[in-house]
Amino acid sequence: MTIKLNLIAFFNLLILLTSCNGQDTKQQVTLNNIVTGDSITELGKNIMVVYQDRKANFWFGSWEAGVYKYDGKGLVNYTTEHGLINNRIDEIKEDNSGNMYFSSANATASISMFDGKEFTTLTAVPSENWKLQPKDMWLKYSYGNTGKVYRYDGITLYELKLPNPPNLPNPFDVYSIYKDRKGNLWFGTNPSGVCRYNGKSFEWITEEDVTEFRNEGANGVRSILEDKNGDFWFNTEYRYSIYDSTTLNSDQFYTRHKSIGGLDGKIDSNLDEYLSSVIDDNNNLWFVTYLDGVWKYDGAKITHYAVQENSKQIAIFSIYKDNEGDLWLGTHENGAYRFNGTAFEKFLE
Repeated sequence: MTIKLNLIAFFNLLILLTSCNGQDTKQQVTLNNIVTGDSITELGKNIMVVYQDRKANFWFGSWEAGVYKYDGKGLVNYTTEHGLINNRIDEIKEDNSGNMYFSSANATASISMFDGKEFTTLTAVPSENWKLQPKDMWLKYSYGNTGKVYRYDGITLYELKLPNPPNLPNPFDVYSIYKDRKGNLWFGTNPSGVCRYNGKSFEWITEEDVTEFRNEGANGVRSILEDKNGDFWFNTEYRYSIYDSTTLNSDQFYTRHKSIGGLDGKIDSNLDEYLSSVIDDNNNLWFVTYLDGVWKYDGAKITHYAVQENSKQIAIFSIYKDNEGDLWLGTHENGAYRFNGTAFEKFLE
């Protein structure tokens, strides 16, 4: 009897140990599937975009080195080696569940989604399924004169093509996407102007009414902004009053107003266009130029902020407002900058 009981206890112990080892093995496999990225001490030089997620982490999209994540303590770099779709990142967005999305001009018909553990490549499905749903994610399609955008409803990534503007059959790229206060979507293009989609129809403000240089080296509509009065700014010196189609006795749904002029105040200014813009918590408008710094417009006057390194102007890509209202810059080859209330200073230096 004693021997039999001892054998039963032994086998019970063996089963218990085997079960525990199995659980440990399963847990280890799960941990190994988590993409940790590469811990680094320095942010890369080519930073195209800056984004802060709902957990207060900062993400920096690079021109050539993937994406960086900063959690307030350290930097992690994710590249194609970790599952990222491309090492050039043009756009960063987040959905309501906290998943991150990364699009690239060098990746065709697909984007990367990061759920905090691993990257998943979402491949687009060509479609005509245009809808305007509150929770949909809209992202830029890769460049190539396709006139396409992505709509992601949480299940399917749709590849949608914008209709050509009236009497302008030329191919175009979509450079920017903006949702206004009424929920309408705006698509900034090059070189066809800007298009508004209200969920039912498309209306265009054509390129000749948006870009001062027209087809003579124009940058395209890279920036769209709605100010506190509901007027729109499409990266030029003009502002636009926008109406519902039934408001005016005309097919034109906007009025173009001469506004701030060249940012530097000169009559023959070369600063009639800018690359990126944002409205701060005090309703000031901020405009980024490629090689002429940052300009603030408070509704009455314009203030210039030079952004220099070694006494030379640096090339700037973008401006971004974070969750706390702080302003950030992405630059061509000088990393990221943050506004300290007086000037833009280099981040993590």
